[in-house]
Amino acid sequence: MAQVRVEGLTKTYGGARALDAVSLSFPDGGFFGLLGPSGSGKTTLLRAIAGFVVPDAGRVFIGDAPVENVPVEAREIGMVFQNYALFPNMTVAQNVAFGLEVRKVAAAERARRVAEALELVQLGPFGARKTNELSGGQRQRVAMARAIVTRPRVLLLDEPLSALDKALRVDMQIELKRIQREVGITTIFVTHDQEEALTLSDRIGILKDGRLVRHGPPREVYDDPRDAFTARFLGEANLISGVPEAGGLRLPDGGLIAGARTATVAVRPENLRISLCEPQGPVRLRARLRQRIFAGAMGTCVLDWRGEALKAVGRDRDFADLPGEGEVWLTWDADDTIALEG
Repeated sequence: MAQVRVEGLTKTYGGARALDAVSLSFPDGGFFGLLGPSGSGKTTLLRAIAGFVVPDAGRVFIGDAPVENVPVEAREIGMVFQNYALFPNMTVAQNVAFGLEVRKVAAAERARRVAEALELVQLGPFGARKTNELSGGQRQRVAMARAIVTRPRVLLLDEPLSALDKALRVDMQIELKRIQREVGITTIFVTHDQEEALTLSDRIGILKDGRLVRHGPPREVYDDPRDAFTARFLGEANLISGVPEAGGLRLPDGGLIAGARTATVAVRPENLRISLCEPQGPVRLRARLRQRIFAGAMGTCVLDWRGEALKAVGRDRDFADLPGEGEVWLTWDADDTIALEG
């Protein structure tokens, strides 16, 4: 295991900044999720750590040692690619053993470690099969086994679950977390799926246009995103604007968010409550219910507030008394108001 650290990492492609002076530490033994929209720089950052991308400026450390000039094969890194990059002409065991063969590990030790890795990913009986005989989830496990069998200090995962259907992806999230905890390898995971990042990661970092805009524990970043981009990228958020005054943020419908100091705040859909009668508290908005969406146990209400689309999410039965459309009141606990900078 090893801590990974990047300092001032910058990379430009054709005049466009893929990475813009990114500095970030990845804790020893932790599971760190890197996320951002397409083109944000997350895969470039991962590949710079691996050594596949040479940065224009900045440094990469694994442990206490700088590795910018260390070749890929000497960085003690395991990597799982988006398409798994398995060899179709080899068996499962041969795929897993490939890195050990390159390192000239003795045959007996190689067989022992391959068997150990396959048991870890729950594919012990599958060693003699060809990879094209496996399901998508099983191929993903083979790729994981191949990455960890060399006992790397750092494990890099580049959207390894993106090719799986939703149900299998959820199952594999649980498996990935279990495997990472058992082996204790410092793991850096790239994804564009916010829910996936929140589920798997001990810490997350959000990139936008090559810049690191927010990082920290998932709950902390979710509850305090600090800006509108992060609030809306990491889950859904209703943005509500008013007029700052001495006592707080004055809302257009006469309500007041006491203590708010910014002109725009955010409220998560799960914290928004809908009422047919005007609420008694100071935090209230008048809106129009446009649509109710049934999704099993949970439901979503789509609302219009002064031309802005808002959402409320909750148990579907809690929305049972609401009309299909019509005027309603919105309220939420003042403590659930998220202040936004800028």
